[in-house]
Order: sequence, then structure tokens, then C-alpha cells
Amino acid sequence: MRKPLKSTFAISDAEKARVTEACERLIVDFFKPRFLPEIRPTQFNYPVDILGKWRGAQYRFIQHYRSGFPENLGEEFDAPFARLDWVSSDRFDIQWHRHTGQWWRLHRALTLKAAIDAIKADGHLHPL
Repeated sequence: MRKPLKSTFAISDAEKARVTEACERLIVDFFKPRFLPEIRPTQFNYPVDILGKWRGAQYRFIQHYRSGFPENLGEEFDAPFARLDWVSSDRFDIQWHRHTGQWWRLHRALTLKAAIDAIKADGHLHPL
């Protein structure tokens, strides 16, 4: 049985910067106004921020939560909800973070613009 070939190509710093800028615009202009216009503390876990982080060649969209439960009041944690996986130059797969903790690919090999548009349009890729 043959082992799969590993790609020797990696996302360039310039492309990473371009993706970061587009994703940060999506967070500021779309996600935050629509899904976190204000922080509303509750007695349960509640969102306090929406942000993005790189992990290798994957850009994850994350909802940051704070606990309102008395036993762990103020503790914070991250819950990713969508991910852009760099495939090749200006091509990305879009992954959805399922409630099971698994990532599920919903879109394949989209341009950055098409990926951003797909994230806006697909409710599965929005924060809770």
C-alpha cells in the first residue's frame, strides 16, 4: 500500500496576510454586527468575542465564551465554528465544526472571494 504524498508547498506569507485581512474584515463587518452586537452576561456561558486564528495552513473562526456559572465564574474558552483550509494558491476548502468536535468539509477548492461569500451565505458556518 502506497503512502500519500505530502505536499512540499506551503502558504506564502503574502497569501497568509491577504487571507488574514479578508477574514478579519468578515469578522468585523459581518460576524460581530450580526452575531455579537453587544456582550450580554448571563448565568450560563455567553459569547464575548469573535476572532480568527491560524493553525498551520488553516484559518479558524472562533467564538470566545465566558462562564457565568457560579462554580467557574469568569473562566473563558474558545469554540471554533468554521475553518478555511488552504489547498493551493487562492484555493480553499471550507470546514464546519460539528457539535461532535469533528470538522466536516462543506465546500471544496474555492477562491478566497468565493469562500468568504460561501461563509456569509451558509448558516452552518455561522457562530451560535
